[in-house]
Amino acid sequence: MPDGQSISERIARSLPTLTPAHQRMAQYVLDNLFRAATMRIDEFATAVDVSVATANRFARALGFEGYPQFRAELVRGFEATLAPVERLRDELARPTTVSEVFAAALEDGARNLEATRRALDADACERAVAAILEAERVYVMGFGASGFLAGLLQHGLEMHCRMVTSVSNAGGASHSARQLFKLQPQDLVIAIAFPRYVTDTMLLAQRVKAHGGRLLALTDGPTSPLAPLADIALYANARNRLSANSDATVLALIEALCGAVAYRSARSVKAAAEMTEFLLPWLYGAPGARDSQAAPLPAKNGTASPRSRPRAQRQAAPKSSE
Repeated sequence: MPDGQSISERIARSLPTLTPAHQRMAQYVLDNLFRAATMRIDEFATAVDVSVATANRFARALGFEGYPQFRAELVRGFEATLAPVERLRDELARPTTVSEVFAAALEDGARNLEATRRALDADACERAVAAILEAERVYVMGFGASGFLAGLLQHGLEMHCRMVTSVSNAGGASHSARQLFKLQPQDLVIAIAFPRYVTDTMLLAQRVKAHGGRLLALTDGPTSPLAPLADIALYANARNRLSANSDATVLALIEALCGAVAYRSARSVKAAAEMTEFLLPWLYGAPGARDSQAAPLPAKNGTASPRSRPRAQRQAAPKSSE
């Protein structure tokens, strides 16, 4: 603000001089600062039950040229948080078809993947793989949507590492902190964070560094708040027009990382073979797999149960007398 005041301070100081209608609007903004920042003038007018002209006069009464300038000041500080909302609003304002939305999403994904590939740092890739394979224990963390990605990263790494634990679970951030308290210098923490960044991830990353731990970050770029905390960082271009991020691009980076770890692992083929053998009972169609054709259990009296006999025999069997 030109006078150094926040928008909330300006509204509060102007309250006594405003008309009753404008006071009602001012109180709505003070009570719903973030929500008001997301609203177009017609949406704001409807929410406070006034006309669009009155909403414009309210902005001018606060010293702005009009509602667009007033809303721009409301948005200040919320830019990163509101970016997905604004992109969605812009996209929904364009006439299109569902099939065009499909095509645009796939084109965005292809562009993100190519941008991520071009920006790969060869040294960071080598160091990330070495750090994972050298670690005694690997802890994976992410919150919000990144929590699901953390589980997929754990799944991809566990065959090739001594121990991989996802600390993103139902216990929340405090339970994650309890697990990370066990961190040793030979361990590694992999943190996943993309806009809109979750505070829990940043706080735990700071605690990891204060505890002397090593941190590998999967994030969107050097400007990420996670990047300065990381010993190693891998970046994914994850912009999305209709949501906060493209999880598909992050997943592709995760798959690339897991593939590189498998390539460098001294026993990846042996580990894959041993795990596949162990999982045979759960693999459909494999010899020895559990399926609907498994042999039935015998009846308690030692004879085959009626359900286990061929259908023709069950139909031909005489009924027992009453």
